[in-house]
Amino acid sequence: MERFDLGNIFQGISTLLQADSAIMYARIGLILLGILLVYLGRRGVLEPLVMIPMGLGMAAVNAGVLIFPGGMHGNLFLDPMVTETDQLMNILQIDFLQPIYTFTFSNGLIACLIFMGIGTMLDINFVLAKPLQSMFLALCAELGTFAVLPIAYSMGLSPSDSASIAMVGGAMVLFTSLNLSKEIFVPITVVAYLYLGLTYGGYPYLVRAMVPKRLRAIKMKPAKKPVKQYSAATKISFAVVMCVILCLLFPVAAPLFFSLFIGVVIKESGLKHVNDFISGPMLYGSTFFLGILLGVLCDAHTLLDPTVLKLLVLGILALLISGIGGILGGYLMYFFKRGNFNPVIGIAAVSCVPTTAKVAQKIVAHDNPSSMILPDALGANIMGVITSAIIAAIYVTVVPML
Repeated sequence: MERFDLGNIFQGISTLLQADSAIMYARIGLILLGILLVYLGRRGVLEPLVMIPMGLGMAAVNAGVLIFPGGMHGNLFLDPMVTETDQLMNILQIDFLQPIYTFTFSNGLIACLIFMGIGTMLDINFVLAKPLQSMFLALCAELGTFAVLPIAYSMGLSPSDSASIAMVGGAMVLFTSLNLSKEIFVPITVVAYLYLGLTYGGYPYLVRAMVPKRLRAIKMKPAKKPVKQYSAATKISFAVVMCVILCLLFPVAAPLFFSLFIGVVIKESGLKHVNDFISGPMLYGSTFFLGILLGVLCDAHTLLDPTVLKLLVLGILALLISGIGGILGGYLMYFFKRGNFNPVIGIAAVSCVPTTAKVAQKIVAHDNPSSMILPDALGANIMGVITSAIIAAIYVTVVPML
């Protein structure tokens, strides 16, 4: 009888023991990190819809490494680096997530589907009510997007890669990196969305460090005139005009602008069944699969690229500076309005919809349950999305010319 080789039966353990020490420790570390992300997502510390599938995917892909014919190590999830057509057609029939990755992730479709869902969640009335305030806060919250680009370039990254990682501060990193940094867009995207998930748990500490309790507890006096409620026709007109103008100015980002504003138009047109589908199954399904794909892309071999360490530092720096910029913008509005403004609203301008707006309201409600800043926070949040998309379009258009 032929002897059983336990190493061939339990290949996950076998490949772990056979790997270089760096790969072995990286795989173990990523498995533990994935389990931690699932736990933190379940507890609500991090955004559960992204972090739970991302964490489990990260743990599974690093545990499920097997030996292919010829002695090569790999997995049956997906191969993000495949480029040859014949090889891709073969892998599409083997790796179960390869079709989703190839046909939705690597071409930006999944980002556009999520943008459509975000569009159905937006109430343009918050922007139209206080457009200048929302625009000012949104620009302040893009500080990380502008500041990290020269920092990244000084650290040895190319202008295109610098622009891509800088967009972590504006949350448009998937679209930007697909257009500017195809060679390293996988690690850039993984780093970006990992940090964007962490904003849910990290930004409250930044706000408490920069804004004292007496200012966090400010209850803004209502305006003398009630906030004007705009009709659905006005909101649709605004969305259509903005979409056409932005597509004319920045054709390279036309899919993003179209996706965002078609969501707004569907919502305001009263197409309830379509709106329910886009804002429900499509948005949550796309976000769920985005989390899974990001998790399985966290393969130890991919993330051990020396460039990833720079991306880790620059990604957190971009989000940190953007958060600081938003809060500083909130302080400027506080002084401009002579104290009748809560500076915490500034953090909502970081375009992580609607996470940062909810974070801002939660922080304020903790210190003063009677303070309601959500309408102003949502206005800044929505304008932050539009501003980030515009900056992404500018980067994609201008940076290749440098």
